[in-house]
Amino acid sequence: QVQLVESGGGLVQAGGSLRLSCAASGRTFSSYTMGWFRQAPGKERAFVAAISWSGGRTSYADSVKGRFTISRDNAKNTVDLQMNSLKPEDTAVYYCARAASNYGLPKTMGEYDYWGQGTQVTVSI
Repeated sequence: QVQLVESGGGLVQAGGSLRLSCAASGRTFSSYTMGWFRQAPGKERAFVAAISWSGGRTSYADSVKGRFTISRDNAKNTVDLQMNSLKPEDTAVYYCARAASNYGLPKTMGEYDYWGQGTQVTVSI
């Protein structure tokens, strides 16, 4: 069984930074692609970023490219999302997820099989 627990959310002013962290249980963490998604009020959950099992490849949504950085530490079973230059439109609940396979950098929810409970990020004007 895999458990994912996010932390690091909060309230920040526009232009500020936050770092989200996701702690994963399970011995196979390092074998799978990990991703971050977000869901704003009234909207569908959307892809934010993904990182390959080795950390050597990453993928980002166009809306966060150049501002957000995904990273992982397989020794600690953690995956982080550094968010800089935050905008009010980044306000959402952010979810960590584990991909169903170790191949590629999937961007759709259906390609992820384990999810965290989410952490709220609010960016004020």
